[in-house]
Amino acid sequence: MSDITLSNSLGLADRFEDIRRAITREYCKRHSDPWIVAYSGGKDSTLLLQLVWETLLSLSPEERRREVHVISNDTLVESPIVIQHLKDSLQEIRLAATSAKLPITIRISQPYIDQTFWVNVIGRGYIPPTRNFRWCTDRMKIQPTNRLITEILSKHKRAVLLVGTRRSESQTRRRNMDRHGVSANKMNPHSSIKNCRMFAPLADLEDNEVWMILMQRRPPWGSSHRQLITIYRNAGGGECPLVLTKDDAPSCGTTSPRFGCWTCTVVKKDRSMNGTIESGHTEQDKLEALLEFREELIKLRENNENRSPVRRDGLTKRRDDGTRVFGPFTLDVREQILDSLKALEARTGEPMISQPELEVIEDIWRHDRIQEDSRTSLIEKLDSETV
Repeated sequence: MSDITLSNSLGLADRFEDIRRAITREYCKRHSDPWIVAYSGGKDSTLLLQLVWETLLSLSPEERRREVHVISNDTLVESPIVIQHLKDSLQEIRLAATSAKLPITIRISQPYIDQTFWVNVIGRGYIPPTRNFRWCTDRMKIQPTNRLITEILSKHKRAVLLVGTRRSESQTRRRNMDRHGVSANKMNPHSSIKNCRMFAPLADLEDNEVWMILMQRRPPWGSSHRQLITIYRNAGGGECPLVLTKDDAPSCGTTSPRFGCWTCTVVKKDRSMNGTIESGHTEQDKLEALLEFREELIKLRENNENRSPVRRDGLTKRRDDGTRVFGPFTLDVREQILDSLKALEARTGEPMISQPELEVIEDIWRHDRIQEDSRTSLIEKLDSETV
């Protein structure tokens, strides 16, 4: 356990300085374990990175001996406004870090090409995610991010992961942090990655306190927080943070207006996207097109006639009440979704799916067509049994 301390009885200015001193004290410890800063581009991770940056600037070049890896995640189906903000800010951070000769490197993780949203939905026929079948978080967020962390650990053996998580984000977040003993005054082992410790120095800050600090202090890498504030104001939302463990998954796709994947079908209504459209955003037509496509995915998912009664493993399953558990989308429906996605590309003028993804999808379809005869026989048998 570290000797980091944070007094909640102090005023905000004093508490802020207390947090910054704690970060400085932790960085200046004698070991050389690198820092990994989880950065999503949202308010909490922005404040966290700003504090780390200011810590480095306060030290002499000789004292900046521990590497700082800023890692972000791109699921490839992020909200276009949010991912553009993330990429713009990362470019500013990269250039400023080089200019200031800070030991900061930038890494963006992405899902493996055979685990993207479109490969799973259009290729394998997975239904768009639901609360009970949230297959996307692990494949598109946790695994890619943990790969980056593991790469860093393979070189340095140990590392400290800094996260911007706070108790006041939600009751779920508070319960998870309390269960794992996460607080601003101690280090915690990562729940699944060996030799990686976690540090959450913002744990006890409230939402309004985060905003107050950001509005009073310009980012040390240049520009301003104006774009970030505008995004939140227009959408009335919060970011889906960098998801590092399955305990973080509830933050992705909650009923609160959070920014995340534009394809997210875990929620019934994308409140952040709707809020951005209603604010009169300059890309309103494009956002409306994305929202309409998402609604079509939900309609296809809710109609069992679009799905095979046979699962991808060739097995069938029934619930305890005897009702059938349906499998993936049929090939016809998958082809329909791909045609609609290409039409969406033409409508928006934006690429929605990559050529490598299309090649993986075609490979999956080729294999499924080979299996089609055996599946058809099984379906006919099931239909006759039902009759």
